[in-house]
Amino acid sequence: MRFSAAPRLIAAGIAFAAAPLIASQTQAPPSLPQFEVASIKPNKSGDNRVMLGVQPGGRFTATNVTARMLIRNAYQLQDFQIVGGPSWLTSDHFDILAKAEGDGLGDPFQSPGNGQPSRGQLMLRALLADRFKLVVHNEDREMPIYALVLARPDGKLGPQLTKSETDCAALMAAGRGRGRGPMPPPPPDGRAGAGGPMQCGIRIGPGNMAVGGSPMSQVANALAMFAGRIVADKTGLAGNYDFQLTWTPDQMAQRPPGAPDPQINGVPIDPNGPSLFTAVQEQLGLKLDSQRGPVAVLVIDRVEHPTEN
Repeated sequence: MRFSAAPRLIAAGIAFAAAPLIASQTQAPPSLPQFEVASIKPNKSGDNRVMLGVQPGGRFTATNVTARMLIRNAYQLQDFQIVGGPSWLTSDHFDILAKAEGDGLGDPFQSPGNGQPSRGQLMLRALLADRFKLVVHNEDREMPIYALVLARPDGKLGPQLTKSETDCAALMAAGRGRGRGPMPPPPPDGRAGAGGPMQCGIRIGPGNMAVGGSPMSQVANALAMFAGRIVADKTGLAGNYDFQLTWTPDQMAQRPPGAPDPQINGVPIDPNGPSLFTAVQEQLGLKLDSQRGPVAVLVIDRVEHPTEN
């Protein structure tokens, strides 16, 4: 799956639930890569801004983060997949500065693929085990989920959803042959920019999603980030698809009276537009059907306030 390019400084609110969960210990196992040094201090500024980022030289910084945010990003989870723990996991904020040996940290939010965590995410797990004394275990629990199903009995798809005619595998192979990496370059007309179609992969932004040459299983995983539950693909649609989906996020940023409508990279967000659920049904001809099913969760057995440096 491909998401649009992001700056090296990333908001902490996005996480992916693609990787298998790995339990921590009270001391970081030797097999986990670890930060060479790490400083953790309370942040009592009251600022709403939360940032995590990677800097040259293997340095990792996290400003005004909660322990729950660190757990969510270290284990690639959605919030609803973290069970248990004291209330301070969400209320107490910290500033973290850590240094990896050499420049081998990479981007802690960039998975190497195949559902595996990145080196940076493994370092975050080791940090949580060492400094927060985090102990967790994995469970499958029966929880509310959404099933992505066809909305119409006749199986007719929505106006925005079409079968992909792009051979993304061939484009990726050609890109590797030209030394451009595993993914194809954007179309020459610039349509892969914000608000335009995607050639191959998935681009996600607030209130918009562009998909090109992707199976419904990947679409379901992407929708889960906004639906607040695991989304299981039960459409029965085989092959790859293209679409553009736009909706109005549930929470819109406050703005002064008379200010223009909010925009994301120049694309306006209609405050009176459809919800995600309505957009999926009207634009794609699909439906997010509320059901129950097994969900992999991370259960917090123990966690402590870190000692200040």
